[in-house]
Amino acid sequence: MVSDEEAARAAAEVWVVFGRLRRRLKALEGEGGLSSAQASVLTRLSKLGPASASELAAAERVRPQSMAKIVVSLERAGLLERHPDPDDGRRQVITLTEAGRTWRQGDRQAREAWLARALRERGSEEQVRAVITAMALLDEVAHS
Repeated sequence: MVSDEEAARAAAEVWVVFGRLRRRLKALEGEGGLSSAQASVLTRLSKLGPASASELAAAERVRPQSMAKIVVSLERAGLLERHPDPDDGRRQVITLTEAGRTWRQGDRQAREAWLARALRERGSEEQVRAVITAMALLDEVAHS
């Protein structure tokens, strides 16, 4: 059994490494021509499906006015579109366009390719297998 001290050390290291990795991956997003806020909205819509602007603002923790600007810019770029909500005609639902889905898929593939390349260049076969095992454990923890 893992001691409390070892578990606490592992948790602290995961926290630090995930923060660094997240910042590095976010820096790669900027290379796609969108701000991190715009990329985050596209990612959220890709993962969770259609949403209203107010739902997106709450989820992204920004003011509704800020989200309105993000939505307009992404709409002008052809990456998302608005439709009347079938359940409430006063609301609009925001969805990804085909171009938005394509951008999101390309963005994700580019970041995954960068990470795969970095793991291959810096890690041994044993270390990469350990990462796979650790990710399975962290996924289990996340779903408990």
